[in-house]
Amino acid sequence: QWQVVESGGGLVQPGGSLRLSCTSSAVSLATSAIGWFRQAPGKEREGVACSSTDGGNTYIADSVKGRFIISRDYAKNTVHLQMNDLKSEDTAVYYCAADLKTFQARCKMVPEGYGSWGQGTQVTVSA
Repeated sequence: QWQVVESGGGLVQPGGSLRLSCTSSAVSLATSAIGWFRQAPGKEREGVACSSTDGGNTYIADSVKGRFIISRDYAKNTVHLQMNDLKSEDTAVYYCAADLKTFQARCKMVPEGYGSWGQGTQVTVSA
């Protein structure tokens, strides 16, 4: 059973937008560091955005800076990844990951920093 669940992926044209959501019915994401990662075919999993345990610090990868935004909705126990001006190179499976065990004052952008993963949601950017 997945502790976190992603949603919101799909097919979008270049320049379009999508909002991914990460939620959980089993654990509180409000007290967890959250990372968004993506993996394209034949490539390694890379971090695109993260939010520290208390939500006070966020980090956006250079490859998506200015286009992607990570945010929390505490009332809905959800973390969003707003993706704007999407490009073909953004095509990948996007994963949400949570660190339920340690306090991350500065969130980590490496997969090893997170122990609870979702099954991923496909994002395809194509005309």
